[in-house]
Amino acid sequence: MSRAGRAAARAAAEDLAGCRRLLALEGVANPDNVGGLFRTAAALGVDGVLLSPTSGDPWYRKAIRTSMGAALRIPFARAEDWRAALAGFRSRGFRVVALTPSEDAVDINGLAALRTHERVLVMVGAEGPGLDPVSLDEADIRARISIDAGVDSLNVVVAAGIALDRLRGR
Repeated sequence: MSRAGRAAARAAAEDLAGCRRLLALEGVANPDNVGGLFRTAAALGVDGVLLSPTSGDPWYRKAIRTSMGAALRIPFARAEDWRAALAGFRSRGFRVVALTPSEDAVDINGLAALRTHERVLVMVGAEGPGLDPVSLDEADIRARISIDAGVDSLNVVVAAGIALDRLRGR
C-alpha cells in the first residue's frame, strides 16, 4: 500500500474513531439506497457510516430527502483506499461482517454473541453485484440472511436493516 493510501485510510479511521457500530457501503451509488441506508442506520443505533470511493454522495438532495435528514446527522467518512480502511478498522478492534446471500456464509441469526462485541462494522454492497470478492475475503465474518427459496435477494436497505437489528446490542 502506498504512503498516500495509508494516510487516507488513517484519516477515514480517525474520522470515525469514536464509533462502536459502523455501516460500510461498498459501491452503493443509488441515492435512494444511500439515503435509505443512512435512515436505517440512524434508526438502529449506528454511530457512523464508511463509504467506498464508488458509493454515492449522502449530501445529494435525493439522498438527504430519502434519509429524512439522517445523512446530515450521522458522521461519515469516505475511504479512498477501501481495503486499507477496512484493515485499519480491524486493527482498531472492529469485527468486519460482510453481508452476502452466499450459501456458505453464516446465518445472521447465529451471530448473537457479536451483539456484545465492542466494535462491529457491517459491510453491504450494491444491489446486483454485491460486495467485491476481495472485500468478502477480507471480512472477519461472511453473514447471510435466510430468505425463502423463491426469492432471489433482498434490497440492500432491507438487508442492512435486518442485519443491524439482529446485531443490535440491547
